[in-house]
Amino acid sequence: MNTALLNQTFPGLDLDFLGPRQSGKVRDIYARDDRLILITTDRLSAFDHILGLVPFKGQVLNQLSSFWFEQTQDIVANHFLESPDPNVTIARKCRPLPVEVVVRGYISGVTKTSLWYQYSRGERTIYGMDFPDGFRKNDRLPQPVITPTTKAEKGGHDELITSKEIVEKGLVAGDLWEEVCAAALALFARGQEMAARGGLLLVDTKYEFGLSDEGQLLLIDEIHTPDSSRFWTATSYDEVRARSERNGNQEQEVVEPENFDKEFVRLAYAKRGYIGDGPPPPLEQELAAQASQRYVECYERLTAQSFAAGRFPVADRVAGNLRTYFGQQ
Repeated sequence: MNTALLNQTFPGLDLDFLGPRQSGKVRDIYARDDRLILITTDRLSAFDHILGLVPFKGQVLNQLSSFWFEQTQDIVANHFLESPDPNVTIARKCRPLPVEVVVRGYISGVTKTSLWYQYSRGERTIYGMDFPDGFRKNDRLPQPVITPTTKAEKGGHDELITSKEIVEKGLVAGDLWEEVCAAALALFARGQEMAARGGLLLVDTKYEFGLSDEGQLLLIDEIHTPDSSRFWTATSYDEVRARSERNGNQEQEVVEPENFDKEFVRLAYAKRGYIGDGPPPPLEQELAAQASQRYVECYERLTAQSFAAGRFPVADRVAGNLRTYFGQQ
């Protein structure tokens, strides 16, 4: 990657003409009447911390989500309306459900809410589900499972929660939770099917849902991006598993399949001994550049389209396109 691009990253911007700004970990959000303006930045968040900036990340996430919203609207309605800029989505305003719906097809991960983190420490009842002995890291599960988490307040950490607790605590009504789970599993199946066409395995993913004013269930936030999902290349996964079988599963260190998501960054931090406790080390430029290349390739594999970078500087382009969209001079 041209190292000059590391100086063209997009940390976000404040647009007074849109009103007050709400900043999430990755997106800057503005509300206008019955719409939300979601501006996706290049901020990379992992372990519930913002680690740094990754070139093109915001554009990849926004355009990839737009792609997936179109590809899955037959399964469940979503909040997407239009995209007036490569980094911007105009969305329907709705009431978000207070849980994140994580679907897992493999037992993996390094964060404290991951299946493997709990399983490797001897837990066998996780998220209210029983798991047998004998799983190795990155094994495929017999069938995808839903492992929800709470939505952390700013500065907090997501926490494990079971489906039963979600209903018992009144976070989501029982019939609505059943609808959410059915939609999540169908979305995951569609994602796995389409990822396979690009030589990728959709390992796990996070979905967020909300309700419209009319009570309609909507898929919101993002879908099947390198931020919200874990992707492995199918060939590398097969090679790693074959090697493990040849060695009798006796390898001292787990060899990870090649991934095209921010797990690449998480693993790099975990090797340095950081898994979320305390302030994170800064994101090194080389790691940011490598992550950018993976984000772009993931986009191209999933969409079967070439990635076309938007005009720089990103902040000037975003501001100009939104002024035009809202009729501002």
